[in-house]
Amino acid sequence: MALTTLKVKTAKPGRHTDGRGLCLLVKDSGARTWVLRMQKDGRRRDYGLGSVFDVSLAEAREAAVALRRRVREGFDPVAEKQKARKIVPTFEAATRTCHETLGEGWKGGHHAKWLASFEKHLFPRIGKKPVDQVDSPLVVEALAPIWLEIPETARRILQRISVVLDFAHIKGWVPEEVSLRSVRKGLPRQNDKRGHMEAMPYVDVPALMTKLAAAASTTGRDALRFTIYNAVRSNETRFAVWPEFDLGKAIWIIPGERMKARETHVVPLSPSVVALLRKRWDERANDTGLVFSNNGEKPISDMTMTKLLRDDGIEGVTVHGFRSAFTDWAAERTRFPKEVADKALAHKLPNKVEAAYRRTDFFEKRRTLMARWAAFLDKAPGQAGEDSPTPSPLPPMPHAA
Repeated sequence: MALTTLKVKTAKPGRHTDGRGLCLLVKDSGARTWVLRMQKDGRRRDYGLGSVFDVSLAEAREAAVALRRRVREGFDPVAEKQKARKIVPTFEAATRTCHETLGEGWKGGHHAKWLASFEKHLFPRIGKKPVDQVDSPLVVEALAPIWLEIPETARRILQRISVVLDFAHIKGWVPEEVSLRSVRKGLPRQNDKRGHMEAMPYVDVPALMTKLAAAASTTGRDALRFTIYNAVRSNETRFAVWPEFDLGKAIWIIPGERMKARETHVVPLSPSVVALLRKRWDERANDTGLVFSNNGEKPISDMTMTKLLRDDGIEGVTVHGFRSAFTDWAAERTRFPKEVADKALAHKLPNKVEAAYRRTDFFEKRRTLMARWAAFLDKAPGQAGEDSPTPSPLPPMPHAA
């Protein structure tokens, strides 16, 4: 039954219909408001039309007719009200907020790389766009210049954009979840091979090490030699600080928070590495700073070591790939068990049961293995002779500084 002016004034708490979705909503407090209930995109929504003290019954009916017409034409009053209530940040601002919020648990290297990829490749193109305007076509346009040039980086950035847009949706900046599944269909097929990092054949590494040692000493060259000698990841080198080292005992203790497996890793240092570190110690900026840094505070770029390879005409090979070269050398030129080489690389055993029972870190065997690897790397190019098939004694270690 349609409402009357008298009923509008005297109706008890509850919802009272007038027809075609127009309702009078009376609360226990006595507040009386007009509500238009409509169906839009499969969802039933209530649209407020104001208080009865401001809008009469006749005016409410007129407003309902007008609103129905606008909704049929595509107008969304709820979305408009949300936009008016909230300031939508730019894509760059949303990304930085996402990075600050989610990045607290990330490792230092990943934390820096994550944001750097946006700063270099995306912010100049779409950083100023409101985040709620970033959709699949815009992402395709932004990624197109790097999709084939640096495919692995482009794929990672695509994943990171999804994280940002999901974060923006949760924050209420983007009204609906944005799917980027169709982005790849708008970009050319990538033909690069995904998988292991490209590695230099281990037989070629000594020549590279000889060339690095003969060239003028720089922080980057020292870092690359150190990384290859120890078969560690580049970030483990870049963020190494002096308190982690005991040159008297020839060990390097990398804390768990800097390791991929989140477990402390003790690296036995070969005489060649100790000599390299003693030289850097004599040139240090301070006693507690970064080892491979010009001022002890700012780490070298993650591209510094790679650039040395490219400047020398070595294409495709990655710094990470020298870990594979070490693995191949250990398998083909020594008789050390595979698990010793794996422990030298700080690999976690995939079998959890085996990992629970094998608690040894093979430290003494690893010390001999790493000394043998350093001796192989220091061998002059073309020098005759194979590596001894059995582990040889470790040469005496230098005295502590």
